[in-house]
Formats: sequence, structure tokens, C-alpha cells
Amino acid sequence: MSARPRRTSADGGRLGAVTTPGEVERTLRAELRGEVDFGAAARALVTMDASNYRRVPLGVVAPRDADDVAAALRVCADAGVPVVPRGGGTSIAGQATGVGVVLDLTRHMDALLSVDPAARTAVVQPGLVLDRLRDAVRPYGLTFGPDPSTHSRCTLGGMIGNNACGAHSVAWGTTADNVTELAVTTYAGAAHRIGTGWDGAPLGLRELVGAHLGLLRTGMPPRFPRRISGYGGLDALLPERGVRLAEAFCGSEGTLGVVTEAVVRLVELPPAPALAVLGYADESAAADAAAGLLPYRPLTVEGMAEDLLGGPAGPVAGAAGVVAGAGGLGGGVAGLPRGRAWLFVEMPDEGGARAVVRGADALDARVLTDPAQQRALWRIREDAAGTATRTPDGRMAWPGWEDCAVPPARLGAYLRDFRALLAAHGLRGTPYGHFGEGCVHVRIDFDLVSAAGVARYRTFSEDLADLVVSHGGSLSGEHGDGQARAELLPKMYGEDVIRLFGAYKDVWDPAGGMNPGMLVRPARLDENLRFEVLPATPFAGEVARCVGVAKCRTSEPGGPGVMCPSYRATGEEQHSTRGRARLLHEMLAGEVVTGGWRSPEVAEALDLCLACKGCRSDCPVGVDMASYKSEFLHHHWAGRIRPLAHYTLGGLPGWLRLIARLRAAGAVNTAVRLLPLPVPGLARERALPELAKRPFTRGVGGRAAGGRAVPAGAREEAGGRPVPAGGREGAAGLEEAGAAAVVVLWPDTFTEYLAPEVGHAALRVLRAADLDVSVPRTRGRVCCGLTYLSTGRLDRARKVLRRTLDTLGDVPGPVTVLEPSCAAALRTDLPALLPDDPRAARLAAAVRTVAETLEEYAPNWRPPRLDRPVVGQTHCHQHAVLGDAADRRLRERAGLVGEPAGGCCGLAGNFGFEPGHHEVSVACAEEQLLPSLRAAPPDALVQADGFSCRTQIAQLGGVRARHLVELLADGLREEVPRSAPDTRP
Repeated sequence: MSARPRRTSADGGRLGAVTTPGEVERTLRAELRGEVDFGAAARALVTMDASNYRRVPLGVVAPRDADDVAAALRVCADAGVPVVPRGGGTSIAGQATGVGVVLDLTRHMDALLSVDPAARTAVVQPGLVLDRLRDAVRPYGLTFGPDPSTHSRCTLGGMIGNNACGAHSVAWGTTADNVTELAVTTYAGAAHRIGTGWDGAPLGLRELVGAHLGLLRTGMPPRFPRRISGYGGLDALLPERGVRLAEAFCGSEGTLGVVTEAVVRLVELPPAPALAVLGYADESAAADAAAGLLPYRPLTVEGMAEDLLGGPAGPVAGAAGVVAGAGGLGGGVAGLPRGRAWLFVEMPDEGGARAVVRGADALDARVLTDPAQQRALWRIREDAAGTATRTPDGRMAWPGWEDCAVPPARLGAYLRDFRALLAAHGLRGTPYGHFGEGCVHVRIDFDLVSAAGVARYRTFSEDLADLVVSHGGSLSGEHGDGQARAELLPKMYGEDVIRLFGAYKDVWDPAGGMNPGMLVRPARLDENLRFEVLPATPFAGEVARCVGVAKCRTSEPGGPGVMCPSYRATGEEQHSTRGRARLLHEMLAGEVVTGGWRSPEVAEALDLCLACKGCRSDCPVGVDMASYKSEFLHHHWAGRIRPLAHYTLGGLPGWLRLIARLRAAGAVNTAVRLLPLPVPGLARERALPELAKRPFTRGVGGRAAGGRAVPAGAREEAGGRPVPAGGREGAAGLEEAGAAAVVVLWPDTFTEYLAPEVGHAALRVLRAADLDVSVPRTRGRVCCGLTYLSTGRLDRARKVLRRTLDTLGDVPGPVTVLEPSCAAALRTDLPALLPDDPRAARLAAAVRTVAETLEEYAPNWRPPRLDRPVVGQTHCHQHAVLGDAADRRLRERAGLVGEPAGGCCGLAGNFGFEPGHHEVSVACAEEQLLPSLRAAPPDALVQADGFSCRTQIAQLGGVRARHLVELLADGLREEVPRSAPDTRP
């Protein structure tokens, strides 16, 4: 490598390479066995964590083991390139970003090396996700005590770096309290094994501590459990505290060295914890009460106020509704006890929880012993990092002052002052958090784009730091300071302690190459903001809403969630919702990803997006990557010849309409069967579904004037308006008499041309419920535009949707849509694409699923009793957009026992038919769907309302799945007496 003079940064460390990035990359590739990637996509994926900050690295290294880590650190030290270790990337203060080399410790160094149940210890690598450790030790009745809300994706190394805590630190302490030994590699590649005592300490550390015993004893702020800021554990090196080197290292935010292995302490898991939920008149009353509950030795004391609920349709309503419906809290907001603020107090057993209720001066209280009810409430807290990013009026709120902490006895007074400070600055936020330890989380609606807004962010930060210190608190209570707060640490510690912090870093990292700009000699808190590089466009605003909490990186199967199937299949960050959002962010910024809308990096990442819309509901901030993908493809292929699949699959409604007009379905089916040649633009591994010889609407009646359909058995009104099929009065008569509206049965493309039997079954069921049904038979001129949306042909989608509105006119009542993806497109995409057409909003509001139609318009109808187990697949779009609560209730009333699989079937419309997608498509199906089919009892019915889901089940599972209306229609047929044959179509 060339020998240039070394440059130094403002913090005194060596920043900026003394050689070219290309030389550093080549040397790393030669020295390491792990991956080295200095490409645009790899760099773009790690420019941000879950904070407000953005820093562009030179490259990313995924070391395979500790030897690789040491080699990487030696190469970077020789080149003067800074290094930042990174785990799950969920840090909220910017400390997981860097301008040099980012070490991705999640790819290879993610093993649980050993567990000793007798000693209650485990040996872990830094990239191990917390939930994997907890799952592995649960059979022994053990767990790892610290449990941040990101437990499904945060790593042990990241927890050590930030000294993470979580809800149960009241009982089990911080990460530092639960680490006994650490293997650490420093910037030049030297290895250290530290625990208790001076063994393994870097040269000069013992002398530094010996020279500053007085300052460590009297100059540090008073200790309380959440004093996490800075090198707050430095006084653990005092002789009277046992010289706990590993404890002092925790919370150093990657600024001292890289943890390559850790021995952690495990704690006993209570077999039957109970949750006492206490209601208070307001937040201050709850905060004042929290400290008084600590003598009961709770496992946790969590607090939140009603503004976190977000109203009846807010983020908590669903989870709290589960609690109410499962036995009922009743009487309060969203099923919680009466009050406007609540404490969640978990105790080891029911007796302890009831003792808390008796002893607490609460307005109202409940005790929950059912695990499902408890999980429903804990989901409120775990998702709060995302749900709190929206203010009640829909504005985004941001981190930055996410986790200040004060002594618990001061919490009530601090929160009152904090709310007043917010108001004085014209800001809003929703505090919640670990009230039992005085730690408050909050996202605030900062304007981090305009110069005036950024200036107010700085002024507020300075004022809040003063407020926290005045209450004897810590600027960080568990997430670390990073760039967000390190500049303000002198307010908390004073200049003498700050100088000691600097000397402590210099002992471990004399060259200053480990994560410079954090904790000591820090960057300014208003530098490197991630928003400043974005253009002022609506799409950029949508992309920026991804805050990086990375719920999309959860890789363990199970549960009803969908997000993110491609990440679950590949394990690659670029195929997570967050990864794609980061690439889009960098595309718009134009610094790292320079191809704009023609970017191959973004195109590659979005290629494996199934457009399942799971992120729309499962992401705490509602990122809608399916819509972002449509927008990208719209621009990416503008003015160019598109992939063939965009014309074949993307234009599917038009092709099917043409085939039906030519009455050529039989010929096409024969050709596909006898000439098994690959269809151009489609995957070779896929067989094409058979076309129906007779479209659905051709089988339900003749054509009326004006292009409207009149179902069989219906009479026509003047002008050709569709009127009801069935035995009751017509639509006009119903309206005059004030009776129920006509139910319009939507002839979606899949039902019309591929599965007309579903449409006929729906007619049978709706008629059995004594509903008046109208079927618009419009020769395929009504369409939701889904296939055009999924291929990014937005102009064509708008044209199709306008034609649909023109053809359909004003609908007389609810529009029942059988295909979930079509219903979702009509409900959400239609008004988004045609925001200025009032007909779009009216049609969207009228859309119902069959179950919703029956529940709303035939509430007294009793479905046939099927009394069978059921398996299958809930369509992704139904999960994400429509919801399946009504379907669950209908299945229960019909005696269908069991639940369709969660996750994604993997076919996802055109996705599974496109070349290059088959492997991921199958992997998605293998996660939950196919195992559930194999495990099903022999007499189980297989239900899947989506045509894609039924196709995937048939092709990969070898069984025929049926729409819910088909199962119900079969039950109705069985109920018809043999002496009275059913003659209805």
C-alpha cells in the first residue's frame, strides 16, 4: 500500500484513507475469508441505522470469525480507515453508521456456541439475534434478562454496545449486569479477554484508573439503574466494585473495539407470570405511582398514556381488542381498565399481581393470567417504537431524544416539565416506557428538513439536556448517545469526567479508528441528518418514513404476520422492507446509488419483492413497499421496452378478455397441454392454470342495454341498470321501502375467466342469506388494475380504472369482491391513483369481502354447519389491507376449526410465474403453508380465497384448495332435501 501522510479528523483520530478505496478493498479480499463488498448497493444498505443520521461508508465486510475481524482491523488501521461494528442496525442515535468500513457481524458470526444450564451461562457470538438465544435456553427454564422491544432482530453484540435493557431490567438489570466475559479485538488487531480483574486490560488502563480514583468516586453523577450515557460504567473499575472490566466495556458503542465472543448470564424464567394492568387518571399519576411499586419486586413496570393509543382505529386498538374479546378488560379505552394512563406490572405469579392491585392506589385495575391476553398487550409496547412515529394528525415523529432517564422517584415531576418543554417549543410527542426505572421513550415531530426546523431541534436538545440533568438523570437510559446526544454529555458529566472519558478511549483505541465521532470528540448533533439529501417530493417523504426499526428482518416463521417473505427466504438485507427503503433513499439522494430511476441496484432489490403488502400492516410505520415498487417500475421502464412478463402477465385481463371474446379458451388449454413449450416471458418451472371455457358472467344471465349485466332470474329496469337476482323486490322498491341495498357481486378477472365456480358459489351463498345480488356483466370492462399496478404500468392502470368507473357508474350498495387482491386494490390503490375522482372514493368505500357483506347486511343468517378442521392460506392482501376478523367469525359460525397458515404462499400473482423467482416462491411456501398442509388431519378442508394461493397449493401441495364461499355452498347443497332439487344457477 502507498505511504501517504495520515490525515486526522476534528476528533483527533485518523480519518480518511491513506490509500485508495480500491487498494483497501483488494487488501481486505486477500486477507479475509469473509465477504468484502465496496459496491454501491452494499454501501447504501448501511448508510443509516434506526436514527435520524446518515453516513456513507467505504465498504462493508462480513467477517467469518475472530481471525477475520482481527485481519480487517489490521488492514484498516494500516490504511487509516475507521471501522464501525454493526449488528441488527436498530440503533437510534447513529452509532451503527460509519464513514469507513462497516463490519457486518450478522452474516457469519451469529452462533450460540454453548449453553451451561447448571451455571446459567451461555457463550454467544456478537451477531446472534436475541430471540434465538432465548428460544434455545427456554427448554431449560432460562432466559436472557435484558429484552429490548426489538428482541426479534437485535443482536447480542449490539446490546453489549448500547448496554441495552428492555422491559425487565427492573428485575434482571441491564446487559452490562448480565455479561461476565468478553473477547474483544482492538483497532490494530490485538485480542483481549476481559471479565473481572485486570487480566486482559489494555496497556495503561490500570494506571489511568489509579490516577483518577477520586474523580471516579465523587465526580460521576449519582448512580441509578439507567445511567447509561457516555462511558457511564467506568466507575465499575473501582477496586471496591471489583474491577469489572467487561461491565465497563458495555455501552461503549463500538468506540473501543469489536466484541467477537461473550459469556452471558442467564436468569430463571417464571413459569406462570401474571400481568397487573393499573389505570390512572393521567400520565403524571401513573409516573408518580411507579416507584412505589418497586418494593413488590416486580419483573417490570411499564407505563403509557392514552395518546399512544391513537384513537379507536389507532395502533393499539387491534391488540387491545384481542384482550377485550378474549375475556375482557372492559370499561376503558380500547379494552384497557378505566383511566387515561396505565402501568403494566408483571409479577412472577398471580398472587403477586393481585397483591400489587390491592396495594396500588389505582383508579381501576385488572389481572391477566392468560398468556394470549398478555402477549396482546405487550405487542402494544413492542410496536411503540414504530407506532409512536405518527402524531394523531398523521405527521411523522422522529427519534433523537428516545430514552432519557431520571431516578424513578423523579419521574412524575420530570414528565410534567418535559411536556411543558415540548409545548414551549411547539413540538409534540408521545412518552411511554420503563416507568419503574424512570426511563422514557418518545418520538417528537421535529422538522429535520428546513433550516429553521433543524435549528429548533438543536435548541430543544440543549434545553432538554439541561432539564434531564436538573432532575439528576441520564441523557441516555438504554439506547446509547451516538451522534444524537454525545455533544451534550459535558452538561451531564462535567469537563473533568469528559476528559477522563477521552483518555479511556485513547487507552483502548490510541489511533482513534473505532467509530470516531461517537461519545468523545463527537460530531455535532445537527450534522449528517439523513433527510437533507432527499428531494422535496411526496415519494421521498414516503421513502423517508422507514425509521429502520427492522421488524421486517424477523426471520423466525410462525404467527399471522406476512412481512417480509423475501427476506425470510434469502436472509439478505436488500430483500427486506428496510433494505429496499434504504436503497430507494440512496437512489433519490444520488450520492451512492447514482443511476436514478434506472438504478440496477434498486431494480435488483425490488425484483424479489412479492408486492404482498405485508409491510403495509406489519411494519410499525406502515411502509408500503408494493406501492413503492410500482412507482419505481413506472419510472424505471418509462420510454423503454419492458420485460416480456410485463406484457403477458401484466396485461393478463386484456389477454383473457380477448380469448373469451374469441371463445378460444378450450383451444388455448389444449395447446398448453399438448405443446408443453415454455411461454415466452414466463418461468419454465410453472404450469399455466387452465382457462374456464365459459366466463362467470356469461353463465348468470343476459346482457342489458348500456352494457350492464342482469343476472339470471332478474328483471331489467329502464336504461339497463342491473337489478337484483333472487326472490325479493327490485332495487328501486327496496330503496323506497328503506330496505337493505343491492349487493353488487364484482366480476374480478380471476373469477370471471379462471374460477367461475367461485362466483357461482358466492351467488348461492348470498342468495341463501336472502340478499339481493346484482352482477355487472360488462364483458371484462371492469377491472381493479392489479396486474398493471404490480408491473408498474401506472398510466395504464389509471386508464383501466377510469374505464371501470365509467362502465360501472354509481353502485346501488355494497360491492362484494371475491378475490382478496382485487378487493385490496379497489379499496386502497384506486383512490390513491385517482384522488381527484369522487367516484373512486365512493367505490373504495363500498368494497366488502363476502364475510363482511354477510355480517353487515345479513347479520341474522346462519351459515351451514360444516364441522370440519380447516387449513390453507390467508391471502397476503387480505391480511394487510382488508383484515380477516369477519372471516374468522364466519368460519367459527360454520364450525370450521383451525386457522389458515400465516406468512405468504409465495406465488403472489405474477411473481411466481416470472423467470428467476421460482426458488424464492417455493421457499416462501415452505415456511408455513406447505408444512401446515402436510400436518393437516385427513378430513381437513383446504381453504384459500386467493386464486394465487389456490394455484400454489395445487402445484406444490398437490391438493385442491377452495374459496370460503365454495365450502359454504357445498354445505348449503347438502342441506337441500333430495325431494326438492336445487334449480338455481
